[in-house]
Amino acid sequence: MRILVVHNDYGRYSGEEAVVDRMIGELRQAGHTVDTLRRSSEGSRDSLWGNIHGFLAGLWSISGRRQMRRKLRTFRPDLVHIHNLYPFISPAVLPLCRRAGVRVEMTVHNYRLICPTGLFLRDNRPCENCLRNGNERDCIRYNCEQSLLRSLGYALRNMMARRTRAYIDNVDYYRCLTQFQRRKLIEAGFDGEKIGVFPNRVDYVEPSAEPLPHCEPGYVGYVGRLSPEKGYDLLLEVARRHPEMEFRFAGFLREGEAMPQLPNVRLCGQLGPWQLARFYADARFIVVPSRCYEGFPMVLLEAASHGKPCVAPSHGAFPELMSLDGEVTGRLFRPLDVDDLERNVVALWQSAEECERLGALANKNYQRLYKQPFIAP
Repeated sequence: MRILVVHNDYGRYSGEEAVVDRMIGELRQAGHTVDTLRRSSEGSRDSLWGNIHGFLAGLWSISGRRQMRRKLRTFRPDLVHIHNLYPFISPAVLPLCRRAGVRVEMTVHNYRLICPTGLFLRDNRPCENCLRNGNERDCIRYNCEQSLLRSLGYALRNMMARRTRAYIDNVDYYRCLTQFQRRKLIEAGFDGEKIGVFPNRVDYVEPSAEPLPHCEPGYVGYVGRLSPEKGYDLLLEVARRHPEMEFRFAGFLREGEAMPQLPNVRLCGQLGPWQLARFYADARFIVVPSRCYEGFPMVLLEAASHGKPCVAPSHGAFPELMSLDGEVTGRLFRPLDVDDLERNVVALWQSAEECERLGALANKNYQRLYKQPFIAP
């Protein structure tokens, strides 16, 4: 089969890019002929023109349509597989595929089809207003992106896609990552018969033989972007309350931000695959304190592949992903409740037996459900 994979890369390499790259590799390994249509958002927010270009392209990308026409004419795919279209490809390419008689499938990595920001988050709290209202006005009203230009651009591009039925009429099949995500699409009016669930997977990575600086084994670990929606500040508050416990953070800070100086907290920065595997292997357990629902947090699988349990919020897809035969494979806390987060972190820290039991359960869940190869179309 000839498959065209379409993706607008983000400003920094992310878990979504890793999933796209893995899919391309596995499709080729399975004998499919794969070509790509990729653009990058790197540096696009660094200038006024970059922001204006992204604003306009998200509504209707002329260059994206030109590139798609060329791919349809020269590569002649049997299937177009969409990941992210914003901002420089845009949903304007989808009718071209339909008119060419090419089947279109889409992997839904987040909630952007029904929430302009893709996060279901406002003022650092879960928000489903755009889903309930059936429009995007609240994204502008509440300035969800903390930038009127971006909030307006995000709302308008979603409105354009909704009113032109760009996704509804031109995408033949949606590949959601979780049942939770599938339910939200159905609530928004998408046809449930056209939506399947295909979870992410990760490979086990052998830990580096070199120990990480300032990371003696036996700490509470955090892996991910250090930004407000990830809730890392909630875990920092737990660290502040418990100087007897060690906390290590693997990830990068947004420009202009700084970690508070606490004697029991170390920032390890963004780690490579083998270093990150060492980080997981040396942690007692991992905390995922996200304020947002998340799409499919890869950290859960990565931790589980090393036999480590997670403490995570009881919203979004977390309960679904941390469940095996009716038993929770880690600990769930009330979302945004730092006191309940503290209670769960302390309880797990004080019980090596529970850590080991839940870690083994998490690894069993990973081995059973999340280690399969990519399922080709």
